[in-house]
Amino acid sequence: MIVFDLKCESQGHVFEAWFGSSADYEDQKARGLLTCPLCGDEHVGKAVMAPAVAPKGNSRPEIVPQAPSSDDASIAMGAGEEAKMRELVLALAKAQQKALEDSTWVGRDFAEQARAMHYGEQARASIHGEVALHEARALMAEGVEVAPLPFPVLPPEAKN
Repeated sequence: MIVFDLKCESQGHVFEAWFGSSADYEDQKARGLLTCPLCGDEHVGKAVMAPAVAPKGNSRPEIVPQAPSSDDASIAMGAGEEAKMRELVLALAKAQQKALEDSTWVGRDFAEQARAMHYGEQARASIHGEVALHEARALMAEGVEVAPLPFPVLPPEAKN
């Protein structure tokens, strides 16, 4: 796994994203699957990142206590708030997992199958898969009932 800081062009939002490899990042970018989670901008690229340099094996970092600044206090999350947030995210992940139990992974055929169900060309069923943001918007504009999943889903063929 590799982590990149990504940045949207329209608002400059910086966010973290995990990929199986650099090639996976390039593939998803080429297929238009990368979007800003904050504003939905499809024009996303790598942000400047500081390299992760491990300390020498024979050195210990000196820990210097530092009083929080007023800026730190305004953005810091208390332990109770952090625990509540963790519980909410876990509950959301469990709800998604439960919702997908009776759903079929259709991969990149999602848009085609969703349209076919919407227009009565195919029996209705619960499906999930991959679709670029512009395709999802087109489906919604046509009145096709679709919704984004809050968490990424690993395709069945990628599972161990």
